[in-house]
Amino acid sequence: MFRIARTLAMAFLVAVAATAATVLPAQATAQELPGGKANYVVSLGHLKDAARNNWVRLGTYEFDAATGTVAARMYLWEHASPKARVGTGTVPDASCATRDPNDTTLVRACEVKTAGGFTGSPTDLRTGVYELRTVTIDGVATPIVWISWNFATAWTEQWAIENGTDLARLKFLYNTKATTGYAYGSNAALTTRRAMTTVQAHPARITLQGTSWAHDVTKPIGGTFGHTQFRTCETTTWCLTLLQPSSSTACQKTGCPHYGGGTTPNITSIQYYLQKLANTDRRDTLWHWCTCLAMERNETCYTGNSHVKPMYQVIDDTGTFRGWVGVEASYWPNAGEDPRKSDMFAVYRMADWV
Repeated sequence: MFRIARTLAMAFLVAVAATAATVLPAQATAQELPGGKANYVVSLGHLKDAARNNWVRLGTYEFDAATGTVAARMYLWEHASPKARVGTGTVPDASCATRDPNDTTLVRACEVKTAGGFTGSPTDLRTGVYELRTVTIDGVATPIVWISWNFATAWTEQWAIENGTDLARLKFLYNTKATTGYAYGSNAALTTRRAMTTVQAHPARITLQGTSWAHDVTKPIGGTFGHTQFRTCETTTWCLTLLQPSSSTACQKTGCPHYGGGTTPNITSIQYYLQKLANTDRRDTLWHWCTCLAMERNETCYTGNSHVKPMYQVIDDTGTFRGWVGVEASYWPNAGEDPRKSDMFAVYRMADWV
């Protein structure tokens, strides 16, 4: 398993920030492609404890070596501008879902939800210039890509370039506005994506790594994503589902005073839905929620604070599926004294190379 290099020393980050204004690319000039790859899928976020100005972004960077320019097409979810969850129009069929709330093997036949705005076109469109450089990090000469965006206020970012087989990735170093991020690139067109059946059958382990924000606290998240455990739907072939039995107390602790302590597997289970959103790009979405939360509301399909996680597929040069970069943008849907405290944000990757 690839071992991620140690985090940059704070002194290096401070130095980068302090000198950014004087060493940025002055104008667009021809450059090599970062990692030799033109098309990147990117997740970014500003996540800080006790903050109310958090945001997450998800989308693509396209690098043009001939001009030394880069174009971003991103979706944006801001803490201060909550967006309600929206339906995708997909209800999993009977081969992978059920209308019987007592079924303990299939998810409930509910319309899959995603973050507001993700079913439309990206709205955060930017252009910028980039330059490849070599800097010393932990005593090692490291290639980086340095981007300066054409934005109303100064916005620069730096990523270390890491090369893999048929795939490159960018390791987050510094960003004027973001605190964390992930990016993977290849020369496969950004219109290239893999079907859900291919995703389910991917033979390599997919590992989750990222940062989440909820109730004023940021924390690392990680684990293994069990994509092979999902069911492929026969009719709605663009959808995968999983009813995950849970022996932990995770669901009981989230607001299930009446249905959280039973022994029935359905009570402590988690409903997972994974769906593609388009044939012409790499958008997928993950939706999940604790079964007991719906039971507390006497609902078949949970209408409360479910997890909506937009994602972009990572595709390598050969067109092979390698995982996702993603974000969570789950806004608290109920009124309250401080509803934004109960929003849930995350920036993450789920990939076979982390």
